[in-house]
Amino acid sequence: MIGIHANALDYSKLPPELNEAVMTERIESGFGATLAAGFDAVSCLTGTSPDEAEAQVRAAFDQHQLGLVMIGGGIRMLPENTELFERIINTCSEASPGIPFCFNTSPESTLEALRRHVQPV
Repeated sequence: MIGIHANALDYSKLPPELNEAVMTERIESGFGATLAAGFDAVSCLTGTSPDEAEAQVRAAFDQHQLGLVMIGGGIRMLPENTELFERIINTCSEASPGIPFCFNTSPESTLEALRRHVQPV
């Protein structure tokens, strides 16, 4: 599960009710729900630097056997993160050719995104 860390978001471009504390809670809650539902998930929260994200994603692949990559909306849906998104996709594809991808639109839609591709173990 790859997403942008709450402390790396530009809140000036988000609705006023969103701030770091709210997003941290939403991200943690979404990941907790994923684990509670029985998924063997790994969280990989990155900043917005493509180089740093690439290193973090490579480390996740080195440390874990991954069968599906879920990329969060904060990476895909913000135009300023296009290069970040491309780098993450290319890094994942290189690390595990043919690995499937799924995409959420918010932390709350993570389970739905995962269940479209796999069932918990």
